[in-house]
Amino acid sequence: MNKVKPKKYLGQHFLVNEIVAKSITDLISDETAKVVEVGPGMGVLTKFLMDKELDLKLVEIDKEAIHFLIVHYPDLKQNIIAADFLRVNLYKIYSTPFTLIGNFPYNISSQILFVVFENNDIIPEVVGMFQKEVAERIVAKRGKKRGILSVLIQTFYNVEYCFTVDEDMFNPPPKVKSGVIKLKRNNLKELQCDRKLFKRIVKEAFNKRRKTLRNALKTFSLENQPELTNLLQKRAEELSVEDFIFITKICQKK
Repeated sequence: MNKVKPKKYLGQHFLVNEIVAKSITDLISDETAKVVEVGPGMGVLTKFLMDKELDLKLVEIDKEAIHFLIVHYPDLKQNIIAADFLRVNLYKIYSTPFTLIGNFPYNISSQILFVVFENNDIIPEVVGMFQKEVAERIVAKRGKKRGILSVLIQTFYNVEYCFTVDEDMFNPPPKVKSGVIKLKRNNLKELQCDRKLFKRIVKEAFNKRRKTLRNALKTFSLENQPELTNLLQKRAEELSVEDFIFITKICQKK
């Protein structure tokens, strides 16, 4: 079995450049002991992860790719989890913190980050490849590129855009460039406000991003809160994580 056929419905674009693959795996911190790779495909990252002598688990939904991995990396047979990553109970993979890595399938890359947000206590580090536009949104601190995921991920992680990967490094080549980013857990232990309400406010603010928060967050009846006068005159893309936490705390007091 020489190759796995890329499947469009799974958003597969297999990285074929080993120099890029090694550069991605080298972003993992030296202290890392446990790693979960999402969508290993034909193992272009996997082979370099194995060289690091890590406790490695692979989560793959493609049966053809699973067969390929078993044939080419037989030592990892017991470490392959045949499942949809979005439906996996991460605590059943590892009960202690692990690094998440992958050339993330384009069609679920944003959803993977929502999983990271919800499981930040067990994922201290993420190294991932995304569509360049998505990667730039995740690391944006201000401006039009800033969005829901920017705020949610930056709540618990320091974010770094590492490098860009050209289209011809993949099979099949995607129509856009890709970006590799690294997330490193920050010092915020707890959110200090209601997490569900925080998410609701962030989503509502960015879903109406052209409006000021006074109008975007009308359903929360915040216009009579003097502590928020200055913030409500701004748009979502102008706010920091701390600003959104402050707004959530005011909502909780009502």
